[in-house]
Formats: sequence, C-alpha cells, structure tokens
Amino acid sequence: MSILQNKIDFIVLVAVTNANPNGDPLNGNRPRTTYTGKGEISDVCIKRKIRNRIQDMGERIFVQSDERSDDGFASLSDRASKTITQFANRDEYAKKACAEWFDVRAFGQVFAFKKAKDKDAEGISVGVRGPVSIHQATSISVVDINSIQITKSVNSETTSDGKKSSDTMGTKHMVEFGLYEIKGSINVQLAEKTGFSDEDADKIKEALRTLFINDASSARPDGSMEVIRVYWWRHNNKIGQYSSAKVHRSLTVRIKEGIQNPTTADDYNVSIEELDGLVPEIMNGI
Repeated sequence: MSILQNKIDFIVLVAVTNANPNGDPLNGNRPRTTYTGKGEISDVCIKRKIRNRIQDMGERIFVQSDERSDDGFASLSDRASKTITQFANRDEYAKKACAEWFDVRAFGQVFAFKKAKDKDAEGISVGVRGPVSIHQATSISVVDINSIQITKSVNSETTSDGKKSSDTMGTKHMVEFGLYEIKGSINVQLAEKTGFSDEDADKIKEALRTLFINDASSARPDGSMEVIRVYWWRHNNKIGQYSSAKVHRSLTVRIKEGIQNPTTADDYNVSIEELDGLVPEIMNGI
C-alpha cells in the first residue's frame, strides 16, 4: 500500500429526521445543542460510527464497542497486551499498533496500561497521533427538539405478593429535523508516521458515504439518519494548496428564500466557491 501523499479535506452533509443523533448524558440524554440552539454531534460519536463501518469492511479495530467485539478481548488493555507481546521500544510498539489496527493509524491512540499482574513490571505508555481529524458536527439552522413520555408496562419482575410491578415512566427526545455539517481533514505528515495509505483514505471516504448502515436503534430508527452528500477535496501536494479552514469555508449552505422552518435537505441551497486548481469529488450518500 502506498502511503498517502496528498492532503485531503472533506465535508459531509447529514439529515436528521425525528431522531436523537447524539444524546447528552448530562442533560437527560437530550440531543446535544449549542448555546445558540443549533444541533451538535460530538467528534467522538462520529468516530465511533466510522470505526463501526470500517470494521464492517473487514478491518481490525482497536477501540471496539462491547456488542461489536470480534476478537474475544474484554478490554483495551487485554487487546493491547495480548496482541503486541514483543517490542524493543515505544517507537516499535507504535509502529506495530498502527500496522495492526486501522483506527490507531487513522485517529491515533494513547496506550497507557500496566503489564499483566506483575506490580513491579514497567507499564506501557505510548502516544500515537493520527492523521484523520474530525470536527464536532453542527446543524446549519436551529433545531426543534420534541420530547414524549414513554411507559414500560411489561412486568419485568415478580413481586412478593404475585402482583404486577408498577409501570416505569421514561422520556424520549428527538430532533424534529436538522441538516448537520461534518468537517474533517487528513494530514499527510502524520499519515507518513502511522503508515496511513491511499487505500485507507478511500475506506474513510466510503465509511462516510455509508455512515449510518447498521447504526439503527430505538433513538435512531432506520431512515431517520441520512448522508445527503460527501464533498472530498484532494490537494496536489502534501501540505495542501489551501488551508483546511479556507476549503471548509468554500462550501456554503443556506436556507432557501421563503422557507421559515426547514423540514428536508431540499429546503437548503448548497454552493461551492471555486478554488483554483482544487475541485471536490462530490458523492451522494447511500
């Protein structure tokens, strides 16, 4: 595989309809919002979805969610210590970790674990900086959040007197509609250090295009989260023809004139400022 030689910037437009794209545990699991009322999806949440998609493609992933564990390890410490057993120094450990796990060479990882059970053994402390950076996604417009009360009427446990246990009340929150913008970049200098390749970049692109496959849940039913479009800028050199900020600013999304409360992605106009010598690849989501 050839190591990435061209800087990449990207933007993904995501539509959310009657779903909770990223609940905030410190706020009753309500959808995350900024102080100005715009919807928000954390970069950690987005990376989790990318990891899941990459795992579906057959790549080995270090930070696996419990329900997706495919190697039998119960913790990150076990996965690290039982996979990489021999290394001469930190640089060799980092190199082996990047070769072993896709998400390590893409996003980076901090390895800070004690060695097995021997209290006197020296621990592992290795930091890897990954080339793929993801911004927190924010919605283009202010979002409306609907909340509904839900009741669990099924008898979960048998009471001492044999009667039905009391119903359990809960609350479900959802964004009525929001068009979110995910921004990111891939840095060549860091790619050279982790071994991140052109083929890896193509897998990131495909993961973004298919981000919500196998991601359905009660908070995000199938069809409620949709990738509308992926914009992929591949520069002609390592450092980039333009800064990532300028590339990201070249895409403008605005509500169409006369629309007060957008309900679909079609209620927005998307325009791209021409950057000399840099034309984006534009792909529709699946």
